[in-house]
Amino acid sequence: MDDGGISMSLTLITPILRIFDVAKAKDHYLGFLGFDLDWEHRFTDNSPLYCQISKDDCILHLSEHHGDGCPGSFIRIKSTDLGGYCATLKSQGYRYYNPSIQEMPWGTNDMSITDPFGNRLIFWEDTPKT
Repeated sequence: MDDGGISMSLTLITPILRIFDVAKAKDHYLGFLGFDLDWEHRFTDNSPLYCQISKDDCILHLSEHHGDGCPGSFIRIKSTDLGGYCATLKSQGYRYYNPSIQEMPWGTNDMSITDPFGNRLIFWEDTPKT
């Protein structure tokens, strides 16, 4: 395909997920899933939160701002050692989620986690070849 001489290239994406409760978001993403809080921003003390969290190379933005993301979004996050991550999550005894891995017919293992705001994170890895 002719790109018209454009030299731009695409790299990583940073999804913005809508949240409605900072304490629940931190409990879920930082406490349960093991993400780190990179930074937070509010225009004033009483303004909605916008923040960045990360785990390894995965970066997500969480926002309380109306119009930033749509509740109920799905994102797929390519992973390694999904079985180990699932075991770590299960060992926490988190009261709101009991994760499991499902082998998908298109050749991936998926672990789907829904956050308290209806956003679904699907951690996936290629199914090992036998």
